[in-house]
Amino acid sequence: MNERLQQLYRSESRPVLATLIRLLGDFDLAEEALHEAFTAALQQWPERGEPDNPRAWLVSTGRFKAIDQLRRRARFDASREELVRQLEDQLDEEEEPSEIEDDRLRLIFTCCHPSLAPEARIALTLREVCGLTTEEIARAFLVGTPTLAQRIVRAKTKIRDAGIPYEVPGREQIAERLNGVLHVLYLVFNEGYAASSGERLIRHDLAREAIRLTRLLQQLLPEPEVLGLLSLMLLQDSRRDARVAAGGDLVLLEDQDRSLWHQEQIREGCDGVLRALASQRFGPYTLQAAIAAVHAEAPSAQETDWAQIVGLYDALLAMQPSPVVALNRAVAVAMHEGPAHGLALVDELLEQKPMAAFHLAHATRAELCRRLGRADEARAAYRRALELATQDAERRFLQRRLDELGTAP
Repeated sequence: MNERLQQLYRSESRPVLATLIRLLGDFDLAEEALHEAFTAALQQWPERGEPDNPRAWLVSTGRFKAIDQLRRRARFDASREELVRQLEDQLDEEEEPSEIEDDRLRLIFTCCHPSLAPEARIALTLREVCGLTTEEIARAFLVGTPTLAQRIVRAKTKIRDAGIPYEVPGREQIAERLNGVLHVLYLVFNEGYAASSGERLIRHDLAREAIRLTRLLQQLLPEPEVLGLLSLMLLQDSRRDARVAAGGDLVLLEDQDRSLWHQEQIREGCDGVLRALASQRFGPYTLQAAIAAVHAEAPSAQETDWAQIVGLYDALLAMQPSPVVALNRAVAVAMHEGPAHGLALVDELLEQKPMAAFHLAHATRAELCRRLGRADEARAAYRRALELATQDAERRFLQRRLDELGTAP
C-alpha cells in the first residue's frame, strides 16, 4: 500500500492541492490538509481498502481535516469562526470532476498573476503547481533557500491580501494573461535548457518540469500559442544529449552528433509547429519553434535551409522586435550569405547599450572574426565575452577558442 500511495502522491497530489486551495482559499492551509489527507489514507486504506475515486476521497478528507483544524484555532481566534461556517456550508456540495480538473488551470493562472513579481511567479509555480521543494528551486536558480522561501511567502501573502481571484480570466483577458503564463514557463525552460550561471549548462529537472507543465496547460487550454511553446521546448530539448561533451563542455549546434537527437520529440515538435501555424493564430513562440524545426530536420549544419531561417527571423522580428532575436538573425545571415554580412549586423547591434553588455554578442563577433581570419579582433572579442560570461561551460568554451587562436605575433 505504501508503494501505491507513493504512486498516487506523484500523480494526484498537485490536482488535489489545486482543488483544496480553491475550497479553502489559503495555500498553506491547503498544503497542510493535503498532507493530512495522505496520512489518513496511509492509516485507513490498508484496512478498509482503496476507495473507488482516490482523488475525490483525498479532496474530501483534506477538506474535513482543514475544517477540524480551523475549529480548534477558532477557540483562540474569533475571526476564523466565519470561515469555518462558510466551509461547513459547502460540505454538502458535490465537486464536479470537470471542476476539479479546471482547478489546475486556475492554480497556474493564480501563480502567474501579473501583480506578482516575475521571480515570485516562477518560484510559486514550481512550488505549488510542479511540487518542487523550496530547496530544489533554490538550488536550481542558485539562490539561498531562505531567500527563495521568502519569495514564496510574499507571493502567497500578496494573493491573500490583494484578493487575487483563484480563477481563469475571462475571454477578454485571456490573451493578455496567457502571455504572462507562457512567459513564466518559457523562463523556467530556458533556465533548464541553458543555465544562466553555475557549473552545469543544462538542468534537466527544470527543463522536464517546464515541458510537463506546458503539456498540461495545452491539454487544459488548447490554444495555438501554447502548442507552439510546447513544440519549441520539445525541439530544443531533443538535442540535450548532444549539447554537452562527456566532460561537461559546450558543443555548438554545427558540431553536434545529430544521431544523439531524440527523434520522437522532434516528430512531436514538428507536428505541433505545423498545427499551430495552420491555425493562423500563432505568436512568437510558434515562430521560434518553426526555426527550431528547420534545424531539427536538417541532416547537417551545411545542409540547413538558412534562407528559410532568415525569413522566419524576419517574421519574428516584425512580431517581437528584440536585440537578441536580431543577434540570432545575424548568425543566420552569416550562415546564408557569409560571415562578413553577419559581422556587419552584429557590429550594428553592439552599438546598442544593452547588447554591449551581452556576452553572446561579443562571442558571436569573435566567432565571425575568427572565420574571416581577423585574429586580433577575434581575440579581443573573446576576451570581452569571457569577462561578461557567468556560466562555467560557456567560459570554458570561450577560453578554449581563445587558446586556439594563440597569442598575437
